[in-house]
Amino acid sequence: MKGVPKVVRRLRSLPIRSRLALLVAAAVAFAVAAVSVACWFVVQTKLYDELDDDLMTKSHKPQSIAEIQRLLSTCPETPGDTDGYQRRSDYYFQLVKADGTPCAFGDSAGTVKVTDSDIDAIENASSGGRFRDGTDSDGNHVRVLTIPLGEVSIGDQVVSEGTALLIAYPLHSTESTLNELALLLLAVSGIGVAGAGVTGLWVARAGLRPVDQLTDAVEHVARTEDLTIRIPVEDASEDEIARLSRSFNSMTASLASSRDLQQQLIADAGHELRTPLTSLRTNIELLSRSEETGRAIPPEDRKALLSSVKAQMSELASLIGDLQELSRSDSGQQGDRVQILDLQETVESALRRARLRGPELTITADLQPWYVRAEPTALERAIVNVLDNAVKFSPDGATIDVNLKAGELTVRDHGPGIPTEDLPHVFDRFWRSPSARALPGSGLGLSIVARTVQQAGGEVLLTPAEGGGTVATIRLPGAATPPPELP
Repeated sequence: MKGVPKVVRRLRSLPIRSRLALLVAAAVAFAVAAVSVACWFVVQTKLYDELDDDLMTKSHKPQSIAEIQRLLSTCPETPGDTDGYQRRSDYYFQLVKADGTPCAFGDSAGTVKVTDSDIDAIENASSGGRFRDGTDSDGNHVRVLTIPLGEVSIGDQVVSEGTALLIAYPLHSTESTLNELALLLLAVSGIGVAGAGVTGLWVARAGLRPVDQLTDAVEHVARTEDLTIRIPVEDASEDEIARLSRSFNSMTASLASSRDLQQQLIADAGHELRTPLTSLRTNIELLSRSEETGRAIPPEDRKALLSSVKAQMSELASLIGDLQELSRSDSGQQGDRVQILDLQETVESALRRARLRGPELTITADLQPWYVRAEPTALERAIVNVLDNAVKFSPDGATIDVNLKAGELTVRDHGPGIPTEDLPHVFDRFWRSPSARALPGSGLGLSIVARTVQQAGGEVLLTPAEGGGTVATIRLPGAATPPPELP
């Protein structure tokens, strides 16, 4: 048993196709061995049954009382001692006395060794005939039938108190047949196991060919970082290998898309950061040069430079904050931050901030209770971004209508609206319409809105409003009443 762990370790170290081939060969070997053994025993039983029937037929041959009495009185231990028979039978015929003494018939093929089974058959005469395997005086294997005869008398004299007739037949032909059958079954089993091993190896190679392709693809991706590689899969195939290949193709496609988005985000962020940084550097260089040369900048110009620096710093801070929010949103909502929120209160809080940013505007609100499951800070930021857009694009004195009903929040402004051709791009990162590029902003606000709403299980869309302006619609799943508190 100490070598078992070594065998297991060696099997685990083999390639999977070799293990499959060994497994198939072992399974076939077990099945063939079981069938062969069962077949051998069935044939053995059949041969012995035929031999037993033959012995039983021979036992029905009538025996004269006189011959039995004469045989018991002389009781020759070997055939032919008294009767002078020259021709011997293929069968063994002899009588057995109660003390175990054999008395052979003259035509018997030999003498069978008496056993305790024969004595027991004599003592239990009512039990009928008994079959057993035995040997003759020369050590040859024989099949024996023992039939009790009871007492045998000559006149008034009891020759034997208990006697049995013993009939036997040699087993050399039966054993030879069984041995030949065993060799044949062994040869067939060996050929079957070898064929099963070869077939199992072929099946393993054919079945694992897609796994080899998958392995090559993974190694290629790890070596070259090429995410464009795909594994060919038949459309109609639904086995495990096909599912694994489709999953790998989906994974590489998602990774490629994620990498492209990441590279695009870095490129867009660098482009957006370049403008305020360039302006900052120019203004700071002007201030620094004035200090170095000793030529004072006029107070009005100095004030304008400082205001520009302050505006650029605010724009940089806003852009960095938007990037941080967008990158955090890409990784999904934090489970410990998600909670049941009163959307009505969240919208009211965002409205207070929007009124401070657009005091010259009229913002009306019609809000009904609605409870959702989301991150409080992220959801409020998303609503604030929608309101900020409405405030930014609304002319002085305009009205902004805000409604919340059955989980649908609408923000309707009366600004210039969004051209139809620009609607598909409004939620793209860093995208800004040509008319809005002169206005402050980073182009990330609506991207943050879209990601936050999608993570909360809702949807957001912008549509042109009748009479001009834009309608922003946010739909969030929830209920008009809060769920019961958990114990």
